[in-house]
Amino acid sequence: MKLSVIIPMYNEEKEAARCAGALVEALDAAIPDAFDDYEIVFSDDGSTDRSAEIVGALAGDPAYRRVRLVGSDVNRGKGAAVRRGVLASDGDVVLYTDCDLAYGTDVIPEAVKKLAESGADGVIGSRAIHPDGYAGYTAIRKAASKIYLRILSRFAGFSLSDSQCGFKAFRGDLCRSLFRDCETDGWSFDFELLMRAEKKGARIVETPVRVIRHGASKIRLLGDSVKMLRDVRRLRRKLSRQA
Repeated sequence: MKLSVIIPMYNEEKEAARCAGALVEALDAAIPDAFDDYEIVFSDDGSTDRSAEIVGALAGDPAYRRVRLVGSDVNRGKGAAVRRGVLASDGDVVLYTDCDLAYGTDVIPEAVKKLAESGADGVIGSRAIHPDGYAGYTAIRKAASKIYLRILSRFAGFSLSDSQCGFKAFRGDLCRSLFRDCETDGWSFDFELLMRAEKKGARIVETPVRVIRHGASKIRLLGDSVKMLRDVRRLRRKLSRQA
């Protein structure tokens, strides 16, 4: 079994090399227990710093032979970057997480094993079901995040406890099929992905994760939440009209 790990990237020159090194070390150690082979696809979203240059140089090093770079000259949003990386992948399992590896690397083989053992179509991370999932958050940020997720998920019709967690894994063919239909370029892409998965009858299970590296969030909680609600409403109407 081959694993594809997708890393969306926008102006991550301070994180790119560390991310690639940590992933190669962790994924090499997981062979053959969790999977037989892997690839790491960095998807650059029009970075204006040296992110693409750094990853491109690493990809030419034999030690990083499983690292690839795809990208766009234009910044279109995280959804577009993840979609580009997924559609360039060829793994039996496709997993995406952020360049800062906020949830660490140990969760990657754990998620792959859970996907195989559960027989599910997808495994998504959830901070809500981990006893230390929100460790390190301020009380205000923790409360705001939980309320924000609860409102958005209920509006989308999900029973998932953390639909916006940036750590998700799917069976490869299903993942590529879903992303071929997805059109959302911005933060709401996770909602479209899960709504389309639900429409296809895919079974999604959750796995507990905790944030072990706290970086600066690129989401504006109030403004982006309002936009996401609008996007979810639009997506629900669109998908309801599709056969």
